[in-house]
Amino acid sequence: MTVSERAHELAMAAAQAAADKKAQDIVIIDVGDQLAITDAFLLAAAPNERQVLAIVDAIEERLLELPEKAKPVRREGERGGRWVLLDYVDMVVHVQHTEEREFYALDRLWKDCPQIPFVDRDLVEADAAAGTAPAE
Repeated sequence: MTVSERAHELAMAAAQAAADKKAQDIVIIDVGDQLAITDAFLLAAAPNERQVLAIVDAIEERLLELPEKAKPVRREGERGGRWVLLDYVDMVVHVQHTEEREFYALDRLWKDCPQIPFVDRDLVEADAAAGTAPAE
């Protein structure tokens, strides 16, 4: 894995924030070996524009709560709410409408790069409470 500790921390916090807002298909891709400009991509999808924007807002808020606060150096696509990009230098977040996610298929474009595992902590806690925790 080539992601920096900082990129990993940002990606995990952002992924959990997205999951908390019911984002779908959350994937973290280690692009550090392929790109010099960032270490990781976080991809997430939502079925409508309003939810895309809510996920983006939640990610920004969560990353500002970190001990070493993180603010995006660039934010693009907010007006349409179909695909919002947040550039945190170490990590780039792509929150897409489900249709854009399927059409542009960033997962396939970066399929040669390793994925960084993310497990929604709320699902793990719910499974544990129900006695159906996944086997490791």
